[in-house]
Amino acid sequence: MKKDLKRLVSNKIQDCLGNQARLKSLVPLAGDASTRRYFRASLSGKGLPSSVIVMNFSGGGLPLSSEELAVFKEPPRELPFLSLHRFLTKLQVRIPALYGHWVDDGILLLEDLGDRSLWDSVQGLSPEGISHWYEKALDQLLILQIRGTRARDDSFIAFQQRFDLRLYMWELEHFIEYGIENGKKGTMDKMERRLLMEAFSDVSRQLERQPPYLNHRDFHSWNLMVSGDELVMIDFQDALLAPPQYDLASLLNDRDTDRLIGPVLEEHLIDYYLRRREEMGEREVKRDEFLENYLLSAVQRDFKVVGRFIYLDLIKGKPQYRQYLPATIKRLERNLMKHPRLKNLLPILAPYFEVIR
Repeated sequence: MKKDLKRLVSNKIQDCLGNQARLKSLVPLAGDASTRRYFRASLSGKGLPSSVIVMNFSGGGLPLSSEELAVFKEPPRELPFLSLHRFLTKLQVRIPALYGHWVDDGILLLEDLGDRSLWDSVQGLSPEGISHWYEKALDQLLILQIRGTRARDDSFIAFQQRFDLRLYMWELEHFIEYGIENGKKGTMDKMERRLLMEAFSDVSRQLERQPPYLNHRDFHSWNLMVSGDELVMIDFQDALLAPPQYDLASLLNDRDTDRLIGPVLEEHLIDYYLRRREEMGEREVKRDEFLENYLLSAVQRDFKVVGRFIYLDLIKGKPQYRQYLPATIKRLERNLMKHPRLKNLLPILAPYFEVIR
């Protein structure tokens, strides 16, 4: 760690918490899939938190956590994290407190929520206990989606961008490029590629037609931290407009969630989501149509994730995400089998992925 970063952080802590604040240590934390770095800053000083989290970013321009956002027409004029933090605070979504920010210096100081994610906290719990915590997560999601959409304000970056045909296809082409061709060191047969692209286009067009709601975009069990009896939402800077099923599918179909969220619990949580949605004043939806778009959202997202995790290994030097590929591909296979048109893609995909039968 560079001494100038430690000195910078020490100065910023005193700027926002007072001259009595002293930096005791600055310890790097495990990174995520973005270019941001995180540190835990331990403090001393009367009446101060024992520690804060330092978000550090550098480089030209405003940092984005997802390169996919480059497909949007105009770059952001404000750090997306700060824009969303203001908006979500107004909604009373539980997010980390922001102590101070210095964008030109690449420093944000945030509330330290500890290290226990929702996923960590439900390990070893009964089905009822797991359901209890995931219902809490859905309550937070519904505040974001329902209240957030009703409070739409196009001055916030999240409402200036949405999942449209272009972004859906960008992600699905990313799967072909890295999930198959670069990842497997071979170019797809032209006919196979055409069939995949036609199917991807059909899925993308159907999802694009759905009513848009504010979505977190990465609302999963590792981006919800447990603080006491609360769940706190993190990594929300890529929020955008999308079908409501997108974040729901993300929560219930991500990485290793199949180990704890089986079909019965998944159905219960979807029913809970739909019931609470109506209780918040949203009109009743046709369940079969909602579930089809939920399934398509899960499939689209898993295609994206496979390509992304291989990309992170090959291009970004982050091999740790490969451990989640077998479970993701098996879930993708299962969900493709549920759809009468998409199951025809399995013979095309099978030669590239050993776990597909």
